[in-house]
Amino acid sequence: MSANEQNKILYKAIFKLLRPLVRIFLRNGMPFAAFAEIAKRAYVDVAEVEFSVPGKKQTNSRISTITGLTRKEVQRIKAIEDGGNDDLIERYNRAARVVYGWVHDASYSDENNQSRDLTIEGVAPSFSALVKEYSGDVPPRAILDELLQIGIVDQLQDGRIKLLERAYIPRASEIDKLQYLGTDVSGLISTMDRNIHMKDKKPFFQRKVYYNNLPEEAAEELQKILSDKGQYLLEILDQWMAEHDRDITPTVKGTGRKASGIGIYYFEDE
Repeated sequence: MSANEQNKILYKAIFKLLRPLVRIFLRNGMPFAAFAEIAKRAYVDVAEVEFSVPGKKQTNSRISTITGLTRKEVQRIKAIEDGGNDDLIERYNRAARVVYGWVHDASYSDENNQSRDLTIEGVAPSFSALVKEYSGDVPPRAILDELLQIGIVDQLQDGRIKLLERAYIPRASEIDKLQYLGTDVSGLISTMDRNIHMKDKKPFFQRKVYYNNLPEEAAEELQKILSDKGQYLLEILDQWMAEHDRDITPTVKGTGRKASGIGIYYFEDE
């Protein structure tokens, strides 16, 4: 395949990729100029971090050559601070670990192997003890407010806390959902980039099933099947990963540090 043909395919793919993103941008009042500024920052960041010459410090001149931006523009962009999604990720990790312990730790289960309703304070099994064990030195009230806000737990009339969901799924805050747009979609694209370009490495798992002539009733039934089967699979994977994550299971041995995740999602169009 020639470079020209490859570019045509890439441009068409990018156009399809950008359409749902632009839809989100316009719904949230983001003009093109703001998107262009973000795109420039992404170009500079990737060029600086991932396209340097081994053993040499990446220079603004080389970044300018790679990206097509002027050196002055590169310097201006590099001076901009980026807060990132650190707070979002930390809140997710804290709350997810607490829900995991509540679901999988036998100390917090009843005789039917169901998650207990917990008192807020007191020795284990209590909500404060659960938070201390699985989320460290974080105020239990902060975790409780987070879980109450997104509907993962409910406070009963006697004051105890009831777990309503077996997984931490942020769904109430539109701000959080928009932030997950950056973390979740980037993971899928990174996997596709690896599978396309890194021929010398084993490809990451990337599969989908797709049919384009389903009646509405079948699509509704498919969503129900996915909700049941997909959640069951994710819970199995969640338990295995937690047993091998050194934050939750400090006794785990091994070298290096990897952030790994698995996503399952449903998509639909006319």
